[in-house]
This record gives sequence, structure tokens and C-alpha cells, in this order.
Amino acid sequence: MLVTGIKSKPVYAPLRADIGGRHHLMLASGPGAAAVLRVLGELQRSAPQALGNTRVLMAPETRQAAAPFKLLGLLGLSLFDDTHALLGAFRGVLDESLMGTRLYVAGPESFIGLAMKIALEFDLNKDEIRAEEMGSLARRVYCVHCRTATEDVRTNIVRCTGCERWLLVRDHYSRRLAAYMGVMADAEAPGELPPIKEVYL
Repeated sequence: MLVTGIKSKPVYAPLRADIGGRHHLMLASGPGAAAVLRVLGELQRSAPQALGNTRVLMAPETRQAAAPFKLLGLLGLSLFDDTHALLGAFRGVLDESLMGTRLYVAGPESFIGLAMKIALEFDLNKDEIRAEEMGSLARRVYCVHCRTATEDVRTNIVRCTGCERWLLVRDHYSRRLAAYMGVMADAEAPGELPPIKEVYL
């Protein structure tokens, strides 16, 4: 059964510019570009010199979505075809990051989780990271049986891409794994599954 109100489920607040940061690193996937653009606008109004120390890594929904960023004249704007390529570049950028860097992440929760997982590997302090969830509520589900992660899950029951068990998607979220836990849905009565419903749209 699904359990709601579990404290491990992340809570995200709207992104706000942190003027105290010396460097600003922003990641945007799909609709997250709107949140990053909003923060850039805040920086431009309150600390325009900060734009010179700002880097944006973005996987936009369309190339046209990048046009407002180009109008800002950002020197550190990098566009990627997908989030996988973006996250690979993010790892390299973090490796060269300086003290005082503030990280902003915006997009679907699965993207945020993977970005946060990388950030924590580099020992970024939680006070230096901000995230805003935008877009699909689809989940990344970790199979507790075979340790495979299934991406873009929109239903309460999903077949694991690793062991092919039917998994019940729980609300328990692991920051270490950047995924929700999936447990065998028909363990007690093999083949008997609850109704499959689209719940994470």
C-alpha cells in the first residue's frame, strides 16, 4: 500500500538568488529553465556583477527556450541535448568549483535527485544548494530486490527493468540513491496485483 506523509519525501521551495554567494552554478532541465531565468533576473537587478561569476548548464525542452538566456549575454551558458549529458558536464564543473559557490537546480524531481546526489559526492553543504521542482512528477524507482533503478515511472505499480518483478512504488525517498523505493507488489500472492493507475503525471 502507498503510505503518504512520509518525512523522507523532499520538499522544494521556489528558487531565490543568494546574493551572498561568490559564484553561482545553475542547472535546468526542461521546464526548470523558467525558474533559473527568474533567479538570473533577480541577480541582474540586485547584483549585476554576479552574472560574471555565473554558469548555467541547461537541457532545454526546445532550442528556442534558450533564447532569453542568450539575451542576458552570459559567458557561462552551456546547452545540452539531454540531462544525462548535462549531469556528466556538471560533475566536471564541480570538480573545478571554488569556495563560495551556490548551486541552483530546477526541473523534474528525478533530475533534481540525481544532481543532488552528485553535489553531495563533492561535499557541497546543504546550505549551498537550492532546488525547485518543475515539470513531470514521474519518479525514479529503486528496486530493493535487484538494486536497479527504473526511470520515468508514472504508475503506482511498475515492472522493474532489472529483475522484471512487479514493484509497488512507495513514497519513501532515498537521497543517497536519488530514488523512491520499489518493493515486490505480489510477494504474498504471486500474480495478484492491485489495479495499476497513473498517479505521477
